[in-house]
Amino acid sequence: MVKRIIIIIITTIFVACSMPKKCCGQTFGKEEIKDLLKFSTFYAAVNGGTSLSDVDIFSINNGLSTQTISTPYDYNFTIGLRKIARFGYENKAQTFYDGTESNYSDAATVGKVKGVEYLFEVNYKRQEGVDYMDQHHFVRFSSDDGCADELCINFFALKLEYLEDGFADIKYFEASERYRQRKGKNLSWNIGLTHRLAEPYGYNALDEWMLDNGNIHYTYLAIQEGYEVDVYSSEYYSPSGELVATSAEVWEAVVIPTVLSDYTQKKRNELKKTIQHSLVVGFDYYKYSKKTWTHAWASLMPWHYNDGSEFSYHNYVDGQWYDYSFGLIYGIKQNKNLGYFVEGKYNKYWNREWYDFKIGMNYVIF
Repeated sequence: MVKRIIIIIITTIFVACSMPKKCCGQTFGKEEIKDLLKFSTFYAAVNGGTSLSDVDIFSINNGLSTQTISTPYDYNFTIGLRKIARFGYENKAQTFYDGTESNYSDAATVGKVKGVEYLFEVNYKRQEGVDYMDQHHFVRFSSDDGCADELCINFFALKLEYLEDGFADIKYFEASERYRQRKGKNLSWNIGLTHRLAEPYGYNALDEWMLDNGNIHYTYLAIQEGYEVDVYSSEYYSPSGELVATSAEVWEAVVIPTVLSDYTQKKRNELKKTIQHSLVVGFDYYKYSKKTWTHAWASLMPWHYNDGSEFSYHNYVDGQWYDYSFGLIYGIKQNKNLGYFVEGKYNKYWNREWYDFKIGMNYVIF
């Protein structure tokens, strides 16, 4: 975690130096730091609430008995620092940031203004009794010098991002540098390279235990992991010596799924991160008026460099594959009373999907 934060901070300073004003060859002093932090907001908040209701479990093994399973309360602790210009359609921020805000436009390649924007946010959550952590950090730099030439070398976009979604089980670091070609006032196309650092997605730790008939050597695997099996007395013990099952049915239905899950997670944690270099093409479209607005963006990675490593994703698919992401924010005020909106984003990397969306209407009665 500390290394990651240091890298992000150094990257922020590096990108700030690339802004078309004073360069890194000159002193990066108080004024530059003030410009970098100007209009930024540091926030911290705790949100909580009731989780699932208690559940009563009844048993008649030794007479009627009742066990109550309680789920602890949900909570969300958020801490962050952000400097992101609002698009015209975005509502003015609340009096305080409370960590529950969801800004789909944060996923866009290009920001509303030239220069540096950034977000550093960490969420520690518990939802329905499950603890996990979400992180989203990015530094986004958009350049547009407005020159009249057909090609302008200052038309480029740079984004460095770290994303960890505990609920979707996805975690990666991504850096992309793209040349942008403006097509009119609202649309720009981009092409460039992206570099992603992540665990070797596609790897399945259970493949080496699979039999030709599709079954798995689960008992041998459990013994390797420290479990003890006494088939004749139907007693099954955990690595700590605890009796965990007294029948083959309970062993297979209850214990083995836990063994497989723990083994898979252990093997995943042992693997080193892999880096994937890819070609990326995309577009950004933004048009706003008080009555209607559209903001859309997309990125497609159609080609990926194969370094021939053991855990390259190329080994798990037939040749190349497509990774992509896109987002859409659309709203229209039909008249003074009626309005519609559609907002959402979708990501698919290494055949893993995560997305969120909302759609609705507002009608002002009077």
